[in-house]
Amino acid sequence: MPEAMLTVRTPEQTPLFIHVKCHHRAVVLAVAAALAATSLSGCTQNAPETSADDPAARADLRAFYHQKPQWKPCGQEECATLKVPMDYTAPNNGKTFTLPLIRAAATDTARRSGSLVVNPGGPGESGVALLQDGGVQSFSKRIRARFDIVGFDPRGVAGSKPAVDCGPEEEAEVDDAVPQPLYPTTAEQRRAALADAESAVAACRRHSGPILPYVGTADAARDMDVLRAALGDSKLSYLGWSYGTLLGTVYGELFPRRVRAMVLDGAIDPSLNWVERARSQAVGFRTAVDDYAEYCADVVGDACPADTPEGIHELLDGLYAQTEQEPLPVDDGESDLDTAALHSAIVTSMYTPEEQWEDLSRALSEAAGGDGTRLDRIAAGEEGAGEGEAQEDEREESHPDNSDVAITAVDCLDIPHPKDPQAYWKALDQAHQAEGDFGAESVIAELGCKGWPHRGPGPHRVSADGLPSVLVVGTTGDPSTPYHEAQSLARQLPKGMLLTFEAMGHTAYGRGSSCVDKAVDSYLIHLKPVKAGATC
Repeated sequence: MPEAMLTVRTPEQTPLFIHVKCHHRAVVLAVAAALAATSLSGCTQNAPETSADDPAARADLRAFYHQKPQWKPCGQEECATLKVPMDYTAPNNGKTFTLPLIRAAATDTARRSGSLVVNPGGPGESGVALLQDGGVQSFSKRIRARFDIVGFDPRGVAGSKPAVDCGPEEEAEVDDAVPQPLYPTTAEQRRAALADAESAVAACRRHSGPILPYVGTADAARDMDVLRAALGDSKLSYLGWSYGTLLGTVYGELFPRRVRAMVLDGAIDPSLNWVERARSQAVGFRTAVDDYAEYCADVVGDACPADTPEGIHELLDGLYAQTEQEPLPVDDGESDLDTAALHSAIVTSMYTPEEQWEDLSRALSEAAGGDGTRLDRIAAGEEGAGEGEAQEDEREESHPDNSDVAITAVDCLDIPHPKDPQAYWKALDQAHQAEGDFGAESVIAELGCKGWPHRGPGPHRVSADGLPSVLVVGTTGDPSTPYHEAQSLARQLPKGMLLTFEAMGHTAYGRGSSCVDKAVDSYLIHLKPVKAGATC
């Protein structure tokens, strides 16, 4: 999210371009993505659209493409809805998704360049919440002047009707009373992990079975073309963070000649299979924690919990060992901080060091003294340590959030996963040997896709003849979408341009780099290319 807090915030006020959500064991398995929120690696590959197979010209899609959204004030912005067919192969069967829309109108109407459609990541993050929670301020004044900034909730996500629902959390739990390690090694532990995953799949089938085949990235990309037409734009201008880069890439493959400008920030490499993507992200987070240990004192100052990198690693190792034996108490009296929650708090804190490391440092110091409260709040997605329940309830009511289950529904549909549990145990052992707990958690998070009822086509290299220049932005210290994936995607795109941001944290645009923001703005407004090797 991206989850990045200087840029934009999710409804929970955790990093927006998120892409990674870590939870207690049962929830991790239920969402199949604790360390793989952007683990989506496959998408439907279609031949580039031409005038002969223009979906807008199809009689059965004409009504969808000719919609005129009825915009009404909603706070500082305007809101509307868009209807899209549930099944694009049978669009008039009466089954549809209704997608919430939001726009912040261009402030300079005389020089307006059209709409800029944005996606904050996930999969499972709300584009409506992005703007209503103040995210529009993350865009430069130049962009706000020239574009209507348009967000939407993708099919099955947040305020979409219908939305993915896997029922109460308890339905996916088998035995949460017995703590499980991040790296299950015994037959009993692995049977428990598998049972949790199978229970989660069964719950999703019960509650959302009819829509599960239709919430994948390819169909969401088709929805974006309906949205483009409804906005009155002949070509799409788009900015996507994290998972939003995959959504943009798929749109570019499906409709290459409909793209005006496209920025893909925090890129996902669509050529990686499920285990390659999991391992890539594991390396990213492990490296980010090393960076935290190395630069904590410089970024955080006196609040850093140790004087040396070695001291921080010793503290972390001690807390992992301690919570495996006995969870730390939390002041709500209803829960304890177990190893999964500790790991979640650490991973969540790697997205925006300038915003999150100080709170993490104080939380680690308190945990070393026996109090897991602040770490538990970070793991639960509560920004800071003092937000009240009323504020959280109000946020949840105004912005429905089903990201935990939507991420599973999209990821598992988009890319095939093996049916044989042994494939996961083999990958688990290899990942743990190479990347430790980060590797183990990334593979276990994929286990929920084993029994998923619908499968996608698998990883592939980009095929998008006719696609114009696309700007890929990669951050060298990105934990969730490691830099090498941005490099790979830029090479795969027919006219890919790579802008490198030498920094730690997830994504780049809107995080305070005038160099990055200026390059992105110039490209979006004037289609100005970046030079080969451009670095900020």
